[in-house]
Amino acid sequence: QVRLVESGGGLVQAGGSLRLSCAASGRTFSGHTMGWFRQALGKEREFVGAVRWSGGSTYYADSVKGRFAISRDSAKNTVYLQVNSLKPEDTAVYYCAAARGLLTPRGVSEYDYWGQGTQVTVSS
Repeated sequence: QVRLVESGGGLVQAGGSLRLSCAASGRTFSGHTMGWFRQALGKEREFVGAVRWSGGSTYYADSVKGRFAISRDSAKNTVYLQVNSLKPEDTAVYYCAAARGLLTPRGVSEYDYWGQGTQVTVSS
């Protein structure tokens, strides 16, 4: 079965950095887009960015562009989200997800598989 497991979250001060990981298993992910989303308390889940498994091209939400970076290691079946210059408003549960058959999916409904999330908390 397909399984996505996030890790690397934690408590950091504003201006700090983290690297989140998403370990993917259960199938070949060629042709998939691997996305990152986040959801703060009381808010809807929002798109952060994504990487095409084949080729490694990326795209991001405007709110995180220039601070966050996504990459993948095909040999390890792992996707990473590097989060830099963190702000309190970045506090959220961060989720990885996989979409098949779409070039640049950005919506929650466009993704087929989801992890359980990892908490990122940024203090002032």
